[in-house]
Amino acid sequence: MNLPNKLTVFRIFLIPVFMLIVIFGGDASFKVAGSTVYWNLVIAAIVFAVASATDWFDGHLARSRNLVTNFGKFADPLADKMLTMTAFVMLISLKLAPAWIVAIIVCRELAVTGLRLILAENKGQVMAAEMPGKIKTTCQMLSIIFLLIGDIYHIGTVLLYLALIFTIYSGYDYFRSSWNIFKGSM
Repeated sequence: MNLPNKLTVFRIFLIPVFMLIVIFGGDASFKVAGSTVYWNLVIAAIVFAVASATDWFDGHLARSRNLVTNFGKFADPLADKMLTMTAFVMLISLKLAPAWIVAIIVCRELAVTGLRLILAENKGQVMAAEMPGKIKTTCQMLSIIFLLIGDIYHIGTVLLYLALIFTIYSGYDYFRSSWNIFKGSM
């Protein structure tokens, strides 16, 4: 197994670590700019940030060193979705994110994943991430981190709504550009 794939597996391994820290972390806290910050959530945010960084790093290594594998093509986006969806569900349980926003994000992720599968099966195409999708992912990951550390100055909330906008737009953009796959089958 090459290094980019090891980083992907490491990211998947960090998901239950993240969850356990959120669930069993305790309630020791401190105040920052009028917001209550819980130590376990700061640690969870650090674990999430490390896991998120491996997303960029494994992709960069795979492309720059010609280490792209079928496992990586499958596992890397799956690991990203598992990580962010888990974090969003945990944010709902902590009452740090509205369930309706998370539902839209999860539904979009599932729909685009389905579209990718259809394109791969019918046309042999791999749908690469476009810039709106990359902005969506960045906003999602940053919003999770800022919401976990107390949403100081509402930065996490602003990023969450930006993530929602880019989630909807990028989902629309992917389906608009691939709509021809559905012509004649409806």
